[in-house]
Amino acid sequence: MRLGMSGCFLPSNMDDLTPEVCRRVRALGFSGIFTRFRDNHPLHTPKSKADRVRQIMADEGVHLYQCTGFWQNLITPDEAQRREAVRVLQAALRLAGWLGARGVDTGPGSMNPAGPWFPHPYNWTPIARQQLVKSLREAAPAAEDAGVYLSLEGHQLVTLESAEVAREVLDEVSSPWVKQDYDSANWITRETVYNTTAAIHHHFDVLGDRIISCHAKDIWIENRLTVHLQDGCPGQGTVDFKTLFRRMEALNPDYPVIAEGNTTEELPAVSALFHRIAAELGIRVVE
Repeated sequence: MRLGMSGCFLPSNMDDLTPEVCRRVRALGFSGIFTRFRDNHPLHTPKSKADRVRQIMADEGVHLYQCTGFWQNLITPDEAQRREAVRVLQAALRLAGWLGARGVDTGPGSMNPAGPWFPHPYNWTPIARQQLVKSLREAAPAAEDAGVYLSLEGHQLVTLESAEVAREVLDEVSSPWVKQDYDSANWITRETVYNTTAAIHHHFDVLGDRIISCHAKDIWIENRLTVHLQDGCPGQGTVDFKTLFRRMEALNPDYPVIAEGNTTEELPAVSALFHRIAAELGIRVVE
């Protein structure tokens, strides 16, 4: 198993990535990162900038497990907007290839103007799913050309609302370069929050080898008078990380498990938790 980290002290501008940042990643017990480089739009970032980052990371022995697909709205019924979203995603895949990334992480987007992970009734319609399939089919050749997985992240508030829907979409796209990034919290519901063991087994049973990577974050239900599930730092909620690690290791020992939902200050404890679980399960952490 490979362990990665995301967010925290990682820079939003690739120009600010330094050997010192990479050494900090390694010192914390992680061999790779998922970083968004939000300041570097894929349509306007030259290859020379990516080449510098790729060399620094290679020199310091840090893998770029994932970078971002810039959270495009791939489900919109507006064809002009959808085509532009695909164009940006294709450019993000090309940039990821220049950076030497293993994958690009993206969601389907949302019709909610407040953000790509927020609810909207259109998100769950047959038209939204059709638009998503169309967008992914158009982006798949760019993923293949770049040698970068287009890793889809699901969530119950967007079009990929369940493992079953994700499987159907992936099978309809039918590309070896379009796969699932499994997020350990995004499909947990009120019904499963106190039995995440069964939920995780179900998700893996449904998706199987369509999963190509994993975001490891936690989730818990809060004491409110309406249902509120809060995601956050691994180790603070109800996610069964032992089962998550077992299923990822059985799927492929080379796949990355990337810590999410934590702050920089929480990273040492998260790393210790992940390494302890791996050791208890007899899982070798690959560098």
